[in-house]
Amino acid sequence: MTVPAPSPNDPPYLKGLNEPQRQAVLTTEGPVLVLAGAGTGKTAALTARLAHLVATQRAWPSEILAVTFTNKAAREMRERVGRMIGPAVEGMPWLGTFHAIAAKMLRRHAELVGLQSNFTILDTDDQLRLMKQLIQAEGIDEKRWPARQLAGLIDQWKNKGLTPEEVGAGEAEGYAHGKGQKLYAAYQTRLREVNACDFGDLLLHVLTILKRHRDVLEQYQQRFKYIMVDEYQDTNSSQYLWLRLLAQTRKNICCVGDDDQSIYSWRGAEVANILRFEKDFPGAVIVRLEQNYRSTPHILGAASGVIAENGNRLGKTLWTDIDVGEKVRVLGVWDGPEEARRVGDEIEAIARAGGSLDEVAILVRAQHQTREFEDRFIQIGLPYRIVGGFRFYERAEIRDALAYLRLVNQPADDLAFERIVNVPKRGLGDKAVEKLHRLARAEGIPLALAAARILDTDELTPQARRALGAFIGDLARWRDRAGQLPHAELARQILDESGYTATLQAERSTESAGRLENLSELARAMEEYETLGAFLEHVSLVMDNEAQQDERKLTIMTIHAAKGLEFDNVFLAGWEEGIFPSQRALDEGGLNSLEEERRLAYVAITRARKRCTILHAANRRIYGQWTSSIPSRFVGELPPEHVDEESSMSGGASLWRANWSERDDPFANVARGSSRGPGWQRAQTGGQFSREPVRVVEARTSAVSLGNKGRDDVSLGQRVFHQKFGYGTIAAIEGNKLEIDFETAGRKRVMDSFVTLA
Repeated sequence: MTVPAPSPNDPPYLKGLNEPQRQAVLTTEGPVLVLAGAGTGKTAALTARLAHLVATQRAWPSEILAVTFTNKAAREMRERVGRMIGPAVEGMPWLGTFHAIAAKMLRRHAELVGLQSNFTILDTDDQLRLMKQLIQAEGIDEKRWPARQLAGLIDQWKNKGLTPEEVGAGEAEGYAHGKGQKLYAAYQTRLREVNACDFGDLLLHVLTILKRHRDVLEQYQQRFKYIMVDEYQDTNSSQYLWLRLLAQTRKNICCVGDDDQSIYSWRGAEVANILRFEKDFPGAVIVRLEQNYRSTPHILGAASGVIAENGNRLGKTLWTDIDVGEKVRVLGVWDGPEEARRVGDEIEAIARAGGSLDEVAILVRAQHQTREFEDRFIQIGLPYRIVGGFRFYERAEIRDALAYLRLVNQPADDLAFERIVNVPKRGLGDKAVEKLHRLARAEGIPLALAAARILDTDELTPQARRALGAFIGDLARWRDRAGQLPHAELARQILDESGYTATLQAERSTESAGRLENLSELARAMEEYETLGAFLEHVSLVMDNEAQQDERKLTIMTIHAAKGLEFDNVFLAGWEEGIFPSQRALDEGGLNSLEEERRLAYVAITRARKRCTILHAANRRIYGQWTSSIPSRFVGELPPEHVDEESSMSGGASLWRANWSERDDPFANVARGSSRGPGWQRAQTGGQFSREPVRVVEARTSAVSLGNKGRDDVSLGQRVFHQKFGYGTIAAIEGNKLEIDFETAGRKRVMDSFVTLA
């Protein structure tokens, strides 16, 4: 389609748009895919297109389906369109999130899937409570097969658009030796009995209705003259199938997204959905938004150089007419503490020069990385906020661990006792705890002492008495060890022996893996203090040091949480193999995960408007031992013409860029046969640093989790089970990493903590 040139008579919503944006707005008929690079004004194009459809009377507002991923995005779109077309926006009932629109459809046709229109949408707690009942009824050990694991598996199936009848035998093996499918069916039956559904059902039920009831499908196909979808790269299979069904008749579907920013596979997102758009809709018009209005040319050049290494992408070239600006800085430091010091010093310099802390962000790959920065900023009085999560010492698993440590350090700490007396679950219900409180109040003694005394009575049930007795015995044993063990090692033993670590490991989810990493970081932080008491005092001071709410603060967040945001100054910390790209991601997902990690690097760099600094450390402290690190392969992929490299280490010249051979790097040829890699090992030899390349499998920092030292219960030739890849046989063992020949997935490298003995 030829797009009309700008004219003085253009409506207001077209003014200021560049030519590709105008094309995205004015190409109204047929399928359109708008590839919108980072910072290219895709929201402006999307809202202008919506306004254009209404203003030109191509459709009534009620005949347009406009789908977003978040309520915030839906509100913003409604407000912006309202400013363009006025009150007509109020007549757009089908503008909202996937779940909101699906819920509206489902209430209209609930009876077709065995529900009533006033069905309840369950929250996570209610879901888990219901699943626990079903697990117990089936005679399954809930400690061995937690309800959260079943919930995660069912959610995966629903994201794929699978009803219980459609789950294959291979996928059903992922829970309780093949009982996952049966429990899924029982769960769905129970939901119907109580007239309820969960969030996954909203899309799944509507998809089922559209597939099985042709009249309903045709009704919506006729109703929606135009369909618009934001962030299409983040759709899962269920959302994709739903959209494709609705668009099949008219084919007036416009999807806006960026395959280079698809970073949510762990939530079910399928980057393949956007990659196959032209196949799904032959003759589709592809519009590329490539003019970036956010970042400098050097920042865009650095980001483009990294993402170009991916093979599975549609391709685009970002450009800008903003002044060239500063090159991206790559800063090598000696260790993690120096990384935090250097970032703190540079942020203070920005503030002294008149820069706003609100325009400064530190982006990390994993939440556990924030701890070192938080401690440093508290020490120097630099105000900060954590976005997308809690401050390190406020996270639930950290508070639980601290409660154990406080109780060992101070037996009279009733608040700590109350927090963890039944964490993890020990069978001590509210009634048992209330009896402890009554005895403690009556005799004026701490809860721990009351617990010891109540064991000599028949106040509690035999089960509760056994559980409480075991807990009191554990506390006594840990206190005895407190004077004999380093307190960091004591913390690890407490978390292991209490069952806390095993509970998180059993969940086998991305969230639980992150919590294990946080606990490992907590133990590492304790190593810096001479005594347990000194560490707990430090934590108390950190928790009490909360700045005023209206004070300007720098932002610390994960890269995932930063998507869609932008800052003048961005610091990207921990760009080392094993941290970024994440070793756990590579072990579980191989080449696909590597490409997603690289997309994450692209997102990280493009959050910066003016200045971007990438940091990597030569050493990280893990389990009390200093471990050499090598720079991320993404550092080696940065185009030299857009980068300034420096090192704070004497003798550490330009050690950060080199090539790995394909023999040394199994992921080197992932895109276009590239063998460019992350750099060189630094090994101290007489005060100098060698430039000897090291094999990836030997040098990567492994994913950090408690109990990550390698299991002694696995051996070559042993048959094991992995939740994602199914059954397999161990072919090689290297520390805590296993090479496994899976029956259906081929040979994979995985962490030993992610498999069970078959």
